[in-house]
Amino acid sequence: MAFWKRDTTLEALNHASQGCMVGHIGIEFTLLGDDHLEATMPVDSRTTQPFGLLHGGASVVLAESMGSMAGYLCTRGEQQVVGVEINANHLRAATQGYVKGVCRALHVGRRNQVWQIEIFDSQEKLCCISRLTTMVIDI
Repeated sequence: MAFWKRDTTLEALNHASQGCMVGHIGIEFTLLGDDHLEATMPVDSRTTQPFGLLHGGASVVLAESMGSMAGYLCTRGEQQVVGVEINANHLRAATQGYVKGVCRALHVGRRNQVWQIEIFDSQEKLCCISRLTTMVIDI
């Protein structure tokens, strides 16, 4: 059985991300793997803090956006997911280029999910590690 329960494409994920914060700050989904999701985010005026470093909140937006999308892809029908807790450890500063997030499931249950998102700088050095807990809701 496939890990993802919804059939989609990167084009569809990126289209759905327009007109909201995800698209506004330039997050782009780049890989829908067999069991993980990847996305990039620019390190630019939209995502840095006043001292030119990637804003920790922007890293959290990337992490929550990826975990929420991955969580949605693990649901069916009218189900949706909402984030209920997120944490992030900022390990290294990023100052230019793009960061890449890699999202993998730690737990996918009927009513809750836990996602780990690792964020790497342009040199593939780990910048941030985040964990997102989502709740599956029926609409």
